[in-house]
Amino acid sequence: MSDRKTRQPRRILLAVTGLTPQVVTETLYALAHQEPPWIPDAIHLITTATGAENARLNLLAGQRWFHRLCADYRLPAIAFTPAHIHVVPDADGQPLDDIRSPEQNTLAADFIAEQVRHLTATADSELHVSIAGGRKTMGYYLGYALSLFGRPQDRLSHVLVSDPFETNRDFYYPTLQDQPIHSRRGDKEITVNARDARVELTDIPFVRLRDGLPAELIAGGARFSQAVAAAQCPGHRPELHFDLAARQARAGGEPLKLTAQNFALLLWLARRRLAGKGPIHSSTYDSDPRAAQDYLNLCRNLFGGHGSEVERAETGLKNGMDSTWFSPAKNRLHKALIRALGERGAQPYLIRRAGPRRDARFELQIDPQYIQIDD
Repeated sequence: MSDRKTRQPRRILLAVTGLTPQVVTETLYALAHQEPPWIPDAIHLITTATGAENARLNLLAGQRWFHRLCADYRLPAIAFTPAHIHVVPDADGQPLDDIRSPEQNTLAADFIAEQVRHLTATADSELHVSIAGGRKTMGYYLGYALSLFGRPQDRLSHVLVSDPFETNRDFYYPTLQDQPIHSRRGDKEITVNARDARVELTDIPFVRLRDGLPAELIAGGARFSQAVAAAQCPGHRPELHFDLAARQARAGGEPLKLTAQNFALLLWLARRRLAGKGPIHSSTYDSDPRAAQDYLNLCRNLFGGHGSEVERAETGLKNGMDSTWFSPAKNRLHKALIRALGERGAQPYLIRRAGPRRDARFELQIDPQYIQIDD
């Protein structure tokens, strides 16, 4: 049933589970029986301390249900061990036994987001996320985390199991042989056959926000709430704030990691915007000597008369502010802004062409009332 010979990306199944780890075998069965089959190379679970023990005992210990499913349907080797079961930690790093309080939900959200971010960090992988198990809040956080970090090749699903197997703790997947299971129908106990169960996978469309997130956030270290805030950044009012004493700039409240040249160029263009000086002229065939002198004066005030940044600027601008100097400087600043704010979040702060393309004039276009410079 494997289709691994025809594919390259590493396939990963990720699920949240609670007291019913059956969602793992149900989802794996459904993935293996769809057309074309999708067999994971590895399975990862996110759960609580109690959920981890339930998964270990019922799915992995001895030759339990995960191993039985793989043997029954001759699935290829799938990496799934107790090390693939990730337990949400508390504030002290100890395993959480349940997720009930607001603080515990925040910890779970951060942990789930970090797991998804980590599993989507490499381009040569496909992540299939199931939100069928665990507490509803865990499923929500997992689905939202995939929306934040998911790539075009990643999928989100829910598994549907026919009645009366859906809520039966003894059902794990439709077996090849007869498998009697006790079930209740009203006030009576009946015996049903696991072989007769129907399991289907429902794909869930989701909005992919990854391209709008800052590169630094995708690289790691951010909380779930920070990722959500970054995804919403395009809807915020753009504000550009400079602290000259600290040589720090913030855009939309987010600190910017800027080189000396990036900081000087952004500050210089912001000051021109505040002063109403209009766009600068910079092309291959023409230069703006007054703009070059104005920028050099700002650099001398910022860094001192003989600083290394001043010397680099004097060398680069000896022929005026032409495109030979300005275009690379602009591109470096844009990369820094996109790295800090994401593609969409950086848009209000980028240097824009003013007028027709043949007229090489550039300026910041943020509204001057949203620029603040603290001397």
